[in-house]
Amino acid sequence: MKTSQASRSGKALHPGLTLLRRSRAPIPRSPARARLETFQNAYPRRDYWIHFECPEFTALCPITGQPDFGAITIDYIPDRLCLESKSLKLYLFSFRDYGAFHEAAVNRILDDLVAHCRPRRMRITGRFNPRGGIAITVTAEHPAHNV
Repeated sequence: MKTSQASRSGKALHPGLTLLRRSRAPIPRSPARARLETFQNAYPRRDYWIHFECPEFTALCPITGQPDFGAITIDYIPDRLCLESKSLKLYLFSFRDYGAFHEAAVNRILDDLVAHCRPRRMRITGRFNPRGGIAITVTAEHPAHNV
């Protein structure tokens, strides 16, 4: 049986992953207060997609204060860093009390995630439940493609 690098050295393999070690991490009150964490990509020379789904995304309408419900999907090709899923979950949950139009929420998520993990490619899609009889889907990509 192989021993891990962490057990051989006596040090934590991923010392920067603080939220994963906590059994109870509080939900941040806003995206600005959230802490996104990353870890080293084990396959930085290979292009491969990572897919996350958050089917219970909630944000507030910035005008009415009413909750907007939807699903956020994140697809990305990592470069040197990968997003840690627990910190991503807490980050997405931090939108609960955050006022933003759907378009702003999706673009904010893209900007924040790109800033933290610098992926080769990333696509964020928000599929929002109908309000007033209209469902909205917003997709933002990095790098942006000129149409």
